[in-house]
Order: sequence, then structure tokens, then C-alpha cells
Amino acid sequence: MNASTIRFVDRWLGIPACALLTLWRRLFDWRRPAGPIRRVLVLKLVEQGATVVAYPALRAVVERVGRDNIFFMVLEENRPILDMLDIVPPENVISVPKGGVIGTFAGLLSGILRARRERVDAVLDFEFFARSSAVMAYLTGASRRAGYHSYHGDGPWRGDLMTHRLLYNPHLHALYAFLLLAEALWRDPDGLPALDIELGKLDTTLMRFVAMPEEIQAVRRTLREAAGLDDPRPLVLLNANASDLIPLRKWDDGRYVELAKRLLAADPDIFVAFTGSPSEAAPIDELVHTVSHPRCFSLAGRTTMRQLLVLYTLADVLVSNDSGPGHFAALTDIDILTLVGPETPKVWGVLGPRAHRISINLPCSPCVSIYNNRLSSCANNLCMQGITVEMVERKVRELLNRRRGRTPA
Repeated sequence: MNASTIRFVDRWLGIPACALLTLWRRLFDWRRPAGPIRRVLVLKLVEQGATVVAYPALRAVVERVGRDNIFFMVLEENRPILDMLDIVPPENVISVPKGGVIGTFAGLLSGILRARRERVDAVLDFEFFARSSAVMAYLTGASRRAGYHSYHGDGPWRGDLMTHRLLYNPHLHALYAFLLLAEALWRDPDGLPALDIELGKLDTTLMRFVAMPEEIQAVRRTLREAAGLDDPRPLVLLNANASDLIPLRKWDDGRYVELAKRLLAADPDIFVAFTGSPSEAAPIDELVHTVSHPRCFSLAGRTTMRQLLVLYTLADVLVSNDSGPGHFAALTDIDILTLVGPETPKVWGVLGPRAHRISINLPCSPCVSIYNNRLSSCANNLCMQGITVEMVERKVRELLNRRRGRTPA
């Protein structure tokens, strides 16, 4: 299912499902959380970049219940980054296969039944205000369910299906939103949503990706085949793609082409590579063809998830739309330049000392948030159009000069 179909189903089927289950819970389900938490299921179906941001929360759960007792439900297409993080045992990942509405529903039902068989006694809903995840959390039969709750219209209504209900704070980075859910699961639900937690004492470090020698050699071979050179460095990577979840985040393809042309013309030493998934390979090849330069090539569809991270360790700068690859790259030492428009970096910004961003901060931005299910009525993303090629080129050259130890021109 694509993003629009997921949202449609989540709204028009999710609302009545949440209402019916809430009524059932209030009339017939008087269970109270009891006993220690032994097995925890995390629900994070979409957005691989968010899974990276949730890593500290996953680590906190593992520290409490052990690695063998954490489970994770995810759509199959979003599983690769979870496998790469290697914090949930592969056999504990409940992967929902891709397909149409019926196939996805069958996969979700199978996942719920698996959670019940595993006797999961606690669920963390990392989808924030999705109705489908609230329904699934309840149907697992877990006696503890932690999630964000719409108290007074503070986000989309999804019933009253959580035992540990938190108030979403739009002023905190999503990393803390995930971490606080994990911490709340071990609190007395009667005391929530108040939390006496010092954010500065939480462990927010992300995983650091370390490539194996054989992985480095394999990616070097791919680079050699694509660039016709053993070591194409300095290397600037361009991620001209954005998921269909928020198309407004996309910087125009033509500007990526112009950026590549300018960088290559200004510096005879650098190389530029466009990246992307296998499904994006054809349009990316067209962009490379338009650039038409011997030091510009495509790597779209030529790397696995792990190989993509290996590539980041070999490259110098990544320029990306505000989407997953920026968060993946944060696990390495590459300089990341994210182009930000419809969302606020205060909540979803790429983390780390090498994370940089360009935003023109229009008064209408950000227009998407957790509260509106990351939907916008905007049909003209001026916030992205206002980011000029000159702005991005200048910043990329600054980052390259810094890595080379040069004084910016």
C-alpha cells in the first residue's frame, strides 16, 4: 500500500475500530497491569529514518528485558534498516509483507496472532497517533500498552486503548518522544502523563556503523565499475528522492542536476554520485544523463542497505531531501546537508556533529506535524523552492574545504 492508501484506511476504518474497542474496554475489560514486564513488542510500521531515531529507546528496552525478549513489527519494505541496526534478533522481527490492502491486512493479523503466541505482555506504540497501531496494540492482548493520547484534541483521536498514556510534546525531538514512551512503560500508569525525568540523564547516543573490510572492498568495486576509477574522491552524494509520505519535502530534480553541474565545473577533482533505491534507478539514471559529465554517475539500485552505509563511510558529503537517508548517514562520519522545508528540524532533524541543514524559515513552515498526521493543504512548496542552488553549492564547498583542511574561498 502507498502512503495515501495507508492514511485513508487508517482514518476511515481506524476511527470506528478504535471507538468499538474503546467501548469494549470500558464495559468489559477491567484488567490492570500486574507483574514484571518480560516481553515487549514495538510497533513501528513505516519510516526507516524514524527507526534510526528510535534506536536509543530500543536500547533502553533491551537493557531492561534482554535482547531475546524484544519484538518489532514493521512493514517488510521498511525492515532493512532495522536489520542493519542489529538490536532486535532477526527471528523476533514480525515483518508484514508488501501487497494490496487485503494482503497487508492479512499480514497485520498474522503479526497480531504471532504477538499473542509469544505472550507479549507490553507494547510500545511508536506510530504516535496512528489508529491502526493503537488497534493492534490492544488486540495483542498485552496488559501494558504505552502510547500518545489525545487528551483535549492534542492530536488525532484514536480512542482510549493505552494503559500508559502520554501527552505528546511538539517541542522535543522525536528521539525523546520514543525514549519517553519506553521510560513510561515502567511507570505507574495512574501517575501519567506527568513524568519526572531529567532529559539530560537519558542515553541518547546513536549506534555507530562499522564496516567490515570485505564490505568496504565490495563497495569500492561498485564505485570502480560506476566511476571507472579505483578511488573517486572527494565524493559528493546526492539523494534527490523523498518517500511518498510527504512529497512536499522534495527539492526539484532540476536543481539537483544544476547543483551537480556547478560542483563539477568549479572543482576538477571532485566526483558526484546520485543514490537511490532500485525502484528509483530509472529516473536517477535520467538525471545523470542530463548532467552528462564523466565524473557524475549513478549508484541507484546498486547497493544494499548495509552497502549504502559503507558508501557513506567512503564519501565526503551527502546532500539530501529531508528523508530517511539523512538519518542513515548520521550513523557514519559523512557530512550531511539536509534541505528542510515542510517539517521542523527541531522534531525530525538529523542528529550528530556532522549534520547540517538549509532552511529558509517561511512563516507558513512547518506545515506538517504529528498533530495533522503529517498532511498539509499546501500545493506549492515555496519553502523548498526558496532553497537556491547557490545556497546549497556554497555550503557543500564549505564542507569539502573543511574536510580537506582548506580555507574556504
